[in-house]
Amino acid sequence: MKKLKKVIEQYGRWAVLSIYVERIETYIESDFSLCVENSKALLESIAKQICKEKGVVLIGNESINKLVKISFEAIGFEKRDPINTIATSLSAIAQQIGNLRTSIGSTSHGKSLDELERRNQNMDFLTNEFLISSIEIVSCFLIRNFENENPRKPAESVDETLDYYEAEEFNEFWDNLFGEFEMGDYSYPASEILFYVDNQVYKNEYNAFITTETIEE
Repeated sequence: MKKLKKVIEQYGRWAVLSIYVERIETYIESDFSLCVENSKALLESIAKQICKEKGVVLIGNESINKLVKISFEAIGFEKRDPINTIATSLSAIAQQIGNLRTSIGSTSHGKSLDELERRNQNMDFLTNEFLISSIEIVSCFLIRNFENENPRKPAESVDETLDYYEAEEFNEFWDNLFGEFEMGDYSYPASEILFYVDNQVYKNEYNAFITTETIEE
């Protein structure tokens, strides 16, 4: 999912989605049912965040394809817009992911031991790759179109003398995403590495983090 990773990297507010991306890549060959569950969660998170940012109130029981359709409309693609045909098609992909999740998901509706063992056998690698590529296309399309119309306002500049230990909440957030890196007998948290290796990027990400926190409050 290289394209989606680049989009997430480009638009910092979506950084937390990296958790789903990592899980999808991890399970695509070993347990595709978990891959599907995280793909569905990925799309739901993107659609719900767009609706939240655009002030669209959700009932709470919307299907995945309904959520994607609503998010397209929230971005500005009206039902009569020619591009809405594309939105409808992409929503259909989301619906099939939802159906697939119900069909082979390891946690859906309870399954016997034999069913758990067989749940991945109906999906060959090419089919898996196609589905994940489709999810990636939908995710990138939604995020990019949203960001094009709703660019994040730059936060106030971080003081040039910002101390690493003053950004405790951001450091914890960043470390939860990327963990620690081991080098022989030494281990360093991701936030500390970013602070000292590329301080400007660290400040940019810190700005994005505090802006998100302010909006949510």
